[in-house]
Amino acid sequence: MGKPTLILASASPRRRELLARLGLKPAAIAPADIDETPLKGELPRAYAVRMAREKAEAAASSEGFVLAGDTMVACGRRILPKAEDEATARQCLELLSGRRHRVLSAIALRAPDGTLRERLSETIVVFKRLSTSEIDAYIEGGEWHGKAGGYAIQGSAEGLISRIDGSHSGVVGLPLFETRALLKAAGFALG
Repeated sequence: MGKPTLILASASPRRRELLARLGLKPAAIAPADIDETPLKGELPRAYAVRMAREKAEAAASSEGFVLAGDTMVACGRRILPKAEDEATARQCLELLSGRRHRVLSAIALRAPDGTLRERLSETIVVFKRLSTSEIDAYIEGGEWHGKAGGYAIQGSAEGLISRIDGSHSGVVGLPLFETRALLKAAGFALG
C-alpha cells in the first residue's frame, strides 16, 4: 500500500507552508465552509476543538485522510473574533495591549473509515503595552485582515510581542508538534 492521501480542509497558505516543513504536500485542498459562531456560553478550548472537528467532518472523504485546524485567540473566557474590518482589529489590539492571552490551535484528522483524532495546542502570548501610534501603524499595514485576535505573529506583530510560551507554529495556524504526532498515529510515514 502506498503513502496515505492527505486532504487539507483549509485554504490557508500558512497551513500549507507549515505542512511542507513536515515534508508533506496535501493531495487536495478542500476548505470546509461551516458556521464558526461560538455557541452560547461556549468556552474557548471547547470552541477550538469543535471547530476543527466540524471542519474535518465537513470535508470528509473516503479518498484519504482529512486534516482540519482552527486557531483562535482567547482573552480570559472571551473568544476574540477574526478581524474583518479595521474597527474590530483595533478593538482586539487595544484589548490585548500589555496583557497575556491564549492562542488555542486545535487540529482534527479524519480517516477514510470515519475515525477521528484530535489534538489541542495552547500557547500564551504577551503583547507589550501598545501605543496608539503602534496600533495605527499595524492597522495601516493590513496584516490583521482575517486573523483571529486581529494580528498575525508571522508578520510585523512579532516585534510587538514580549513573550511567547508554547507553539509558535500553533499561533501561526498549525501546531507542528501536535500535527506530526497525530499524523504518525494515523500511519503517515514522517521523517
